[in-house]
Amino acid sequence: MQIHHRHHVAAGAYYVSEQKPLLLQAFLGTGVGGALHCKATGIGGMIHLLLPEPVSRLQAGQAEKYAVTGIPLLVEAMLAMGAKRDAMEAVIAGGALVGPISGQDLGLDIGGRTVEAARSVLDSYGIGIKQSETGGFFTCSINLDMNTGECIIEPIGHKHIDDTRSMVQPDGNAIKKSIDRLQPIPQVALKVMRLIDEQDQNIDTIADEIRKDQVITARTLSLANSAIFTKKRPIESLDHALVFLGQDQVVKLIISAAVQSYFEQSAIGYSLCKGGLYHHAIGCAVTAEAIAVKTGTGDPAKAYTAGLLHDIGKVVLDQHIASIYPLFYRSTIEQQHESVLAIEKKLLGIDHTQVGRLLAEKWSIPESLANTIKHHHYPGRNGEFNDLTMIVYLADLVLSRFLIGFELERVATDALDAHLKRIGLTTGQFEELVDLVPPSVLNAMANVA
Repeated sequence: MQIHHRHHVAAGAYYVSEQKPLLLQAFLGTGVGGALHCKATGIGGMIHLLLPEPVSRLQAGQAEKYAVTGIPLLVEAMLAMGAKRDAMEAVIAGGALVGPISGQDLGLDIGGRTVEAARSVLDSYGIGIKQSETGGFFTCSINLDMNTGECIIEPIGHKHIDDTRSMVQPDGNAIKKSIDRLQPIPQVALKVMRLIDEQDQNIDTIADEIRKDQVITARTLSLANSAIFTKKRPIESLDHALVFLGQDQVVKLIISAAVQSYFEQSAIGYSLCKGGLYHHAIGCAVTAEAIAVKTGTGDPAKAYTAGLLHDIGKVVLDQHIASIYPLFYRSTIEQQHESVLAIEKKLLGIDHTQVGRLLAEKWSIPESLANTIKHHHYPGRNGEFNDLTMIVYLADLVLSRFLIGFELERVATDALDAHLKRIGLTTGQFEELVDLVPPSVLNAMANVA
């Protein structure tokens, strides 16, 4: 498969193309990918579905996210380009149960229902399914070669499984040295976190200090003009940002800019692509904020900050995971019943939530954020119930199932009922949380793939 160009089809989007040297690609977990190709004209397209159907009228405008409304858009777009319906054939993939699996996953079966909805819509158009690899327990990618019409489905990360015999697992001293070597978080970021924790977000009290830090200022402006945060007009200064984005948005930008360098790791570790850890952190931050707003639970700015920092422990462990990547990846494949924390402890003697808590203490991060960093995989396990941890857990869970391709991650669902109830939701409303992920987060993968 010789490809000159690649187009990533983001979750909740579709793409149509004529015959040419181009690879259409989507990374799938619980989400479902559909590739259509017209044998008569060479025209093809791909769609990346999140849910079987809209969960509310308010979301119905984002038709590409749902099987019942998105596939018709894809088919009609191909027909408008000149494709012949009777010459179309389809390949579908995804809809996986991304482990560790519980009865909650089987009960929700979002992926399975999305697959069935997709099959039903394709059948209504008279489009046959040439190949289907759905369900199971593994994330995968679906790849459509627009030059030949060939479609390949393959596991994500499989190319990194190499011989593990020569690897040396790090000991506790090596990990402690990594913690000690990590540069302290900038004081200006700590001040912003404390203001958020105290719900006193008067940005004027630290604006002058931010301006003195040229690196954070530059990164803040870069983020302000990125796909996640951008407005229609360019943002050229902090004063500009305060006027056009508002104080709350600028506070988030400053914190995001301050921690960005910590997450700039290699593509072989936790990350499945360059910058994967950072993009997951931003995605979790934005989604946690959206959940806080929807449920009226907790402060949205604090939820954003907690989501941004929840995996900070991975920054330390990433270099050690990279050194034993084949063993780590193989463990996540072969030990589906185990959490990523259990695998980390088995291979490294410590997990990323424990390391994150150590960093939080070293940096004097506010206690509410430190607790969320420590307990975000299992909120409430030790009686540490708090709404902030619950919100970050749910945001992390949604991304681990539906925004695949950034990092190796697993989030358990065995207590999902209780966690949702804690913030006033039912299990049946989980799909509403999936619907909350902003398009800017869903599209972020297209910028790094």
